[in-house]
Amino acid sequence: MLDMTSTALLRAIHNDVCEKLSQYETRTRTHVAYKLLESASSGERSVAGLTKVGRDALRHAALAGRLER
Repeated sequence: MLDMTSTALLRAIHNDVCEKLSQYETRTRTHVAYKLLESASSGERSVAGLTKVGRDALRHAALAGRLER
């Protein structure tokens, strides 16, 4: 279970990483959130590390979306 500080950090990173996404791109936003939670649950707590995880997840989701078309 994550504490309030960790939850606030994850929310801020998620908002930053997904800043340019439409609010309706819920599948991509959910994928990024899942990867952030997974990483934080595994012990990653640094801003730089979590931001990298979020950006990697966003790139992966964008690539997967292009491949599906």
